[in-house]
Amino acid sequence: MSQVVEKTGKTVNEAVNLALDELNASPDNADIEVLDEGSKGLFGIGSKVARVRVSLRNVQSSLGEGFLTDVFSKMKISVDIETEEDEETILLKIKGKDSGIIIGRRGETLDALQYLTSLVVNKNREEYKRVTVDIENYRQKREETLVRLANRLAERVVRYRKNVTLEPMNPYERRIIHSSLQNNKMVETYSVGDEPNRKVVITIKQQAGYRS
Repeated sequence: MSQVVEKTGKTVNEAVNLALDELNASPDNADIEVLDEGSKGLFGIGSKVARVRVSLRNVQSSLGEGFLTDVFSKMKISVDIETEEDEETILLKIKGKDSGIIIGRRGETLDALQYLTSLVVNKNREEYKRVTVDIENYRQKREETLVRLANRLAERVVRYRKNVTLEPMNPYERRIIHSSLQNNKMVETYSVGDEPNRKVVITIKQQAGYRS
């Protein structure tokens, strides 16, 4: 996708709208330069078209937003996308009534969209930006659920002195489990299996003398 577009139109507004449509951008994410305001001429004689140059301001976030907009359009899903970007990360927050379809089982569809969006955003870029795609605050809610689960299962491991193996999880969710229990004095975690069926195991720490 081009980052800068020049367009002509009967009016400046028409030229700007044509450029924004081609860039799949909103006025908030673009810098607009009027190259020629054009003129109607006298009795239609000597009229000149307006010409503008429109540049994407946040190029990478606009690429991500544009990609998701195209995907959801093809899925016939109506959503709103809010973008937050800094020097290292891009957050694309989706709001829509069809959240269940977009999230998928255990967030698999959402993770796939995030992965593909990251590829689009970082293609041919020297500086990598971490991309997060979220919908209706799903990721925070899921993280809170996993943290509670990890602590509850850790207590069970300590009580019964028996390992607990969780259901298969994606790398993001496994990291949450590992991180939640990394400072626990009684248990430790490790992963077993191959993707996409890799699982986290919670076990008594060896130094505690209870590992089974």
